Order: sequence, then structure tokens, then C-alpha cells
Amino acid sequence: MAESIKTIGVLTSGGDAPGMNAAIRGVVRTALARGVAVKGIKRGYAGLLAEEIIDMNRNSVSEIIDKGGTILGTARCSEFTTEEGQTKGAEVCKKFGIDGIVVIGGDGSYRGALALSKHGINTIGIPGTIDLDIACTDYTIGFDTAINTAMEAIDKVRDTSSSHERCSIIEVMGRNAGYIALWCGIANGAEDILLPEKYDYNEQTIINNIIQNRKKGKKHHIIINAEGIGHSTSMARRIEAATGIETRATILGYMQRGGSPTCKDRFYASIMGSYAADILCNGGTNRVVAYKGGKVVDFDIDEALAMQKDISEYEYQVSKILSM
Repeated sequence: MAESIKTIGVLTSGGDAPGMNAAIRGVVRTALARGVAVKGIKRGYAGLLAEEIIDMNRNSVSEIIDKGGTILGTARCSEFTTEEGQTKGAEVCKKFGIDGIVVIGGDGSYRGALALSKHGINTIGIPGTIDLDIACTDYTIGFDTAINTAMEAIDKVRDTSSSHERCSIIEVMGRNAGYIALWCGIANGAEDILLPEKYDYNEQTIINNIIQNRKKGKKHHIIINAEGIGHSTSMARRIEAATGIETRATILGYMQRGGSPTCKDRFYASIMGSYAADILCNGGTNRVVAYKGGKVVDFDIDEALAMQKDISEYEYQVSKILSM
């Protein structure tokens, strides 16, 4: 253990994701096992600047692994995007004796971690986002729970859509990334999947598909629409006017972020939290924990932020074939 590391801080930033609590627990208990004190920072970078910092022990993270959301809370913080805010954040860390911070969040949270690192605070990032849009990792905390929540909801909408012989547009989250839409589109057997990375905004193609399927005796038509495309309600009105088929829009929204995390999210979040604490205790900094090629690994934050990610062309083509 590096002698300079005596106290680790942990915070959750950006959108909450199921499994964040498991990651917090992994950080806290691993650090304590290494003889390092832990402080919890409430409400992300906003709480850091406001000095909302608490001592954490093993009991602080008891009975939380099955809970959705984050016990530390999270918030957006525009002040921390400024040089003044970042400098203040580093000063607060030093004031409270925090030698290193584990940041659990998305790519925006990583940029904050990078800023702290440049101000002399040892910093490690953990990918916590339901969107799966972090390029350096094959897995992000919360994605598995979110897609299972969405899948179950879509199954239910499909039942009523079939009963009423409707077309249903179901909008899922993901910001500008289409991973939730792609996974649910395949898992739910959707007839159309609209992804920000692939959609050409030609609604006539969708309309033709609906009409052709109805002629073939199809009683319902499920369209999975990604949040990055949006406008599901107005799209439903246009499709109903063009086809004469009753069309309804369902926006699943924030329910996808809530709920008890799946076993996969609990397991990988726990391992990633422990891995992050170990990196700090061993003197590492400016790193991002990732799951790549079946292993938990870490990358330089600058390297991770420079990576690009896109929808698998093969998976997208499979989704097109299976929907026929």
C-alpha cells in the first residue's frame, strides 16, 4: 500500500444507475480492509464543492447492495466544469485529508475526475451509466438492470397492443446511444428498431412495413424508439394518420433507472469498486476501471475519453433479419 494514501473519497455523479450502491460498498469495504479510511461525498461534484462529506465505515454500506439509486445521491454541477470549480474541488479534498477519489459515473463524470487528477488528487473512475456508451468498456453499471426493466415493460405493452391490434411505439432511454433500444428490440422481437446511430428519419419505410405486416395478418406492430430520436407521440400521430391503424406511444422514462439491480450489476459493480480501491491503495491515479474481453482492467482516463464506440454492424444487421 502506498504510504501517501490514508483516506479515499467516493462519489456518484451524473445519472443514477442500479448497482451504484454495490460499487460504493466495494470501494468502502476494500479500502477499510487495506487500512485506508473512507469518506462519502454526497450529491457528486456539487456535494464536494459544498463540503457535504461524511465518514464511512463497514456499517455505512450494510443492507444497500440490493437497493437501486445511490445512497450518496447525485446531481449535475455546472460549476465543476469551470477551472475555478475544479480548483475549489481539489482544495476541499485536501482540507478533508482526501488523498484519492473514486468517481462512479459516465463520461462527463470522468472529465471531472481528470480535472481533479490534474490538480494533484489521485482519481479513479468507475463506469456507472445505464446507457452503455463508454467506449473503453464492454459493460457499464446499471445497463443490465435497465434493459431487463425495459424488456419486461415492453412485453406487457405488446400484450395489450396485440389485444387491440395496435401499433405501439415504445421509447427507451440511452441519451444519444442506441444500446438499450437495440438490446430490447432484439429481446422483445420488435418489428422496427430506431437507433440514433442508424436511423435515416424516413418514416415512410416504417409505414410501408406496418401496412405490409397487417396484410400478412400481423395483429400488432412494435417499434422500439431510442431516446436520442424521441418525439414518439408525434410520430404515433403521423403513423396512425398514414396507416389508419390505431397507434400509441409509451415512453418508459426514468423507471429504467430504478429498481433492485440484477445479479450481474451487483456482481460486476462490486468487483469494479474493489478494483478501484485497490488501484488507489497501490498508488495509482488518473485511471478508469473497465470490463474488457471478459476481464476487469483499467485505462488511463485520457486514453479512455479518446476512444470511440459505435453500434455493432453485425448486431444491427441481425436485428433487421430477425424483425422480418
